[in-house]
Amino acid sequence: MKKALITGINSQDGSYLAELLLEKGYEVHGTVRRSSIENANKLSNIKSILDKIQIHTCYIDDHLSIYKLISIIKPDECYHLAASSFVSYSFDDEISTISTNFNSTQYLLSSIKELVPNCKFYFAGSSELFGKADVFPQNEETRFNPRSIYGISKLASYYVVKNYREAYGLYACTGITYNHESPRRSPHFVTRKITSGIAKIKSQKDYKLELGNIDAIRDWGYAGDYVEAMWRILNNPSGPKDYVVATGIPHTVKDFLKIAFSLVNLDYKDFIVINENYYRSPEKIPLLGDATCIRNELNWKPKKEFDEIVKEMVLNDIMISKGEI
Repeated sequence: MKKALITGINSQDGSYLAELLLEKGYEVHGTVRRSSIENANKLSNIKSILDKIQIHTCYIDDHLSIYKLISIIKPDECYHLAASSFVSYSFDDEISTISTNFNSTQYLLSSIKELVPNCKFYFAGSSELFGKADVFPQNEETRFNPRSIYGISKLASYYVVKNYREAYGLYACTGITYNHESPRRSPHFVTRKITSGIAKIKSQKDYKLELGNIDAIRDWGYAGDYVEAMWRILNNPSGPKDYVVATGIPHTVKDFLKIAFSLVNLDYKDFIVINENYYRSPEKIPLLGDATCIRNELNWKPKKEFDEIVKEMVLNDIMISKGEI
């Protein structure tokens, strides 16, 4: 039986990946922060599988903690998903972002190199590597140009993964994933902010939803589809390689709003307030991914359509507001 370690197993991606690996017969281990153990709500994404997985409290920005964990588990595959994941353009929290996102990657790789060099390693990259892109759609050959501390930390990690692969022969890869959503998405992301806002509007009609630029374009996929891509990347018959994981289909925040509000027979224009404080710098070239490589080489493609994703998220948040889940 293969053993897998997932950092950030209680996250959106971590929970879907854990379920997928259990279906495939893996022994699944996952890391969470101690605060998550003390607050059951933070484990809600994995509550249905808690009796099937092994949870470890671990500080991923502490080398000794990581080293001890790897020495105990000795995983066959490691999926590094834990990160400071909210993209801040204010540079307010740059030290902790760099520490969490970059140092943890290096600590994991160095521990794997010393203790279990045959362990396959997946790093969760991001479309923010491209940042202020020169061209679209972006693929594996597109120039990186991050414009946030988050993107910079992910780029530094991308190169340390590449270095361990080329210098030490580790099976280490990066999946450059574009935005992917689900009912398990954290509430501070715009998609979940919208769907949870709709649930509030259903119960209090005077509720107003504050948003930034609703004409912003994103490449939105489904988290459940994207974790399958992660698994395929680590089980590539041709060996370790980095891949862009995306739908290649552009949608605006306004598109999301129209579909979401239509599901409850409301007009989004009656319930949103535009707050320019939420605006990012203008994007002349949108972040739109070209996933031709992973489609052709690993036979992966997104399954769930955009409107299906929106519907699942809206209905889930309405059920939560009613106390039905």
